Parts: sequence; C-alpha cells; structure tokens
Amino acid sequence: MAEIKDPVCVVGLGNIGGSVLANLVEKGHDVVGFDPDPDARERAANAGARVTDVFTDAVAGAGVTITSLPDAPVVKSVWLGDDGLVAHATSGSFVVELSTIDPDSMREIATPAKDAGLRVLDCAVSGGPVEARNGTLSLIVGADDTDLDDARSLLDDVGSVSHTGPVGTGKIVKLVNNLMSMGNVLVAAEAFAVGVAAGMDPQRLYDVLSVSGGRSHHFTKRFPKALSGDFDPGFTMRLGEKDLGLGLELARSVGVPAPAAATTRQMYTLALAEGLADADIVALLKLYQRWAGEEGAE
Repeated sequence: MAEIKDPVCVVGLGNIGGSVLANLVEKGHDVVGFDPDPDARERAANAGARVTDVFTDAVAGAGVTITSLPDAPVVKSVWLGDDGLVAHATSGSFVVELSTIDPDSMREIATPAKDAGLRVLDCAVSGGPVEARNGTLSLIVGADDTDLDDARSLLDDVGSVSHTGPVGTGKIVKLVNNLMSMGNVLVAAEAFAVGVAAGMDPQRLYDVLSVSGGRSHHFTKRFPKALSGDFDPGFTMRLGEKDLGLGLELARSVGVPAPAAATTRQMYTLALAEGLADADIVALLKLYQRWAGEEGAE
C-alpha cells in the first residue's frame, strides 16, 4: 500500500470545502487552502491552514488535492484549464473530487488526469457543513480499488466510505440520493402542513412523526429547526433545485421516465420564485405555511 502524504490542498473553501479543511487541520494534517474569495481564505487561515491566492502555488507539491466546487463548468475549468490541476499537480498524487456534478463530466476530467499520472477519486459526499466539520460525511466513492485502498487513511478522517465502483459511479449514486432526499423533504413538508392545518400542535406532531413509519433522515435532521422558524441553510433551495436538474438529466440520458422527480423540481423552482433560494430546503414548509395562511409564515 502506497503511503498518502501531506500536504493536503483543498480547492474551494465554501460550506463543504471550508469545513473539510478545518476538520483535516484539527486531525493534524498539513493543509493549504485556495479560493478566489478572500473571505473564504481568511476563514481557512483562522482554522489553522496555510492559504494562497495563487492556484499553482496551492497544488504544487501536494500529496492530495481535494476540489469542492459549485458546478461542472467550474470543475472542468479548475481541472482542465491551462493553469489547472491536471497541468500542475504532482504525478502520482491523489486528486479527490467532492462536487455534485454529472457522471459524464466526472469521467471527462478523470481521463486526462489519469493520463498525467494522477490518482483520481470520484468522491461525492452526503451530509452538510456540520458533518464535514466533524469528519462524519458519507463518502460515495467511485475509484480503482488500489487508489481507494491507498487513499483510505485520509478519507477515513473525512467520513465513512462506500465504494460504488469505478470513477463516475460516485456521481451517479449522489444524484440518485439527492433525487430521493429532495423528494423526501417535499413530501414531509406537504404532509406536515396538512397536519398542522387540521389542528395538530406542530411540536407534538413532530414528536410523534419522528418515531413513526413516515419519518426520514431529513425529516428528523431538518424539521426541528424549522419548528423554531430557523431556515438558515445547511443545504440551500437553490442547490436542491440544481441537483434535481442533474438527476433529471441523468434519468433522461438512460431513458427512464421520472415524473415524480420532475414534479419535485417544479416545486423547488416555485420556492425559488417565492424568494426562498438561499434558505434551507426545509423552507418548503414555509411555502406551505404561506399557502395555509399561517401566522408568521411571511
């Protein structure tokens, strides 16, 4: 087994990337962070990482480079640009892609990376900033067996690993997971709003549902905050709508009708139009509260 070596470079210091960086620093890794946003770099520096505003300086000599970026075009630019990751990462080092993108884009960046001697891990994540900071993300990993085995010591510091198969399969499972997750939250919000409108006390309704058959991971994770009117984002409505679009494109590409997912996306799109783009996905409940005319729902 090859030894995985520091420094670890984290590219993209948003909610997930910045939290992963802070966790790795706490776990004792030598970490360097890069992000074009100076505020993000400042947060990373305050967490104990070295930071730079020069991308090539960040990846030079890194044993592992982790990218956590907003969408496929940005990922392709960072990986494949003239001054990008493939051009400047050290041959034999690991490159770990955390972003939620489509599997074809993942394969597109992986091929030249492997040709350049890099060891590619398609490492989609399930979980939010809290799990990223605590090192308890669910890591959905598409990779060669040997690459995964050699990188496992680092990945174990980030979360728990589920191996899905070769590169690209991690992104497939991530999109399928998010189709389910976004649908779960929508159905829960709708059903919960019906129960409250029918006269149930919201807290009592939650207490019973949270131990009943209709509960889901996202119901028990997100609805306690919603009951107190806290819709600050762990995962924004905007990102949820984006991921539903990716999932629907995946369904279209393999010829599987997905009418439930299409309806779910329409509801998220409506929430965006209602000004909830930057709220947590559980703010779907707020949307139903408005329609029910509940006090405090504006």
